[in-house]
Amino acid sequence: MAEAAAQDAAEQLLYLKLAYLAGEPPACVLALARKAGGGSITPHVQNFLLEICTGTNVDRRQNFTYTTTIFKRIISEVELSSETVIDGLYEEFAQRMLSKAKDSLLNKTNHIYKEISFLSSTHDNVSSRLISVVGRLSCSSSMLEGDTGCSLWPSSLFLSEFILSYPEIFSTKCCFELGSGVGLVGICLNYVGASKVILTDGDTSTLTNMKENMELNNLCIEQEDSEVLKECKNKVECKYLSWEDVSENDLWGYQPDIVLGADVMYNPVCVPHLVRVLSMLLRQDRRQGENKGKFGDEFQTEGPVTYIATVVRNAETFNCFAKAAANAKLSAINISSSAAPSNLLPYMLSYDRSSVQLLKITSLS
Repeated sequence: MAEAAAQDAAEQLLYLKLAYLAGEPPACVLALARKAGGGSITPHVQNFLLEICTGTNVDRRQNFTYTTTIFKRIISEVELSSETVIDGLYEEFAQRMLSKAKDSLLNKTNHIYKEISFLSSTHDNVSSRLISVVGRLSCSSSMLEGDTGCSLWPSSLFLSEFILSYPEIFSTKCCFELGSGVGLVGICLNYVGASKVILTDGDTSTLTNMKENMELNNLCIEQEDSEVLKECKNKVECKYLSWEDVSENDLWGYQPDIVLGADVMYNPVCVPHLVRVLSMLLRQDRRQGENKGKFGDEFQTEGPVTYIATVVRNAETFNCFAKAAANAKLSAINISSSAAPSNLLPYMLSYDRSSVQLLKITSLS
């Protein structure tokens, strides 16, 4: 019993740490802090959080406001419950208030640094699960400012879990992602051994941020005629791709085995262009039957295949995609249940995995 209780306590503290590093909403961090303290944010948990927030290698300039908000809410909650607030937490919060007043630049950043840690699913108990891969990302701190391409979306988390849960599908394959955003899917593709990773986006500022994220994760950005990159095993290509303007000639040299996308059906105006790009990528001449019989039926294919993870926020937009795909002779099958990924992000309370659908799309022509 004592050993089980100790394991549970260690598990809750691990979740609390990973949630903070992942930039989970303060309310979720506090919920985990209460759970770690057995119902309240105890002095032990306060000390643990203080050490995490002030002792990690997170860029404090980017996460200053986020961390200060967490401290403020902890102090308010503990004081209201007539519990003890540790001196170190008061002192750190006071220092932050002084720094905030002296340096207004701390309030001007619109990005936050996040570390998304995927836990291994190979262990019998969660407390012994290892962190298999960590994605270090600079993300938008507010989607309300229109910086959607630099935001981290649930579908991107789901698609990343899918890749890590079924690495044999993507290993040694040329993978091409549409609307790559912050680049988390690309990091996971590189981790499982994809032979080539091409990340694309149609927004130049998002593309710039994506390249910076690849460098944060020690991935080389592939460029033409680069002698240095020939020796680099961990490399990705980051490409500007406008769905509206791209031609078949622009895509012909890539010939991907697998095309991926996360939350790419966000606007009905973009749907026809998305379907056109998918049609071009999926109709190219491919090696026939390479995966036949290797995996379950949901993975069998005689040509290139697309996996799209999406949250259906607007039924009209989703139906528009389904109709356009059918007209383009594309088969779109929901494999959310038959190919459900492992839960590798149990500490992310804000992540609703049940809201995401996974589609497998192939060409019928």
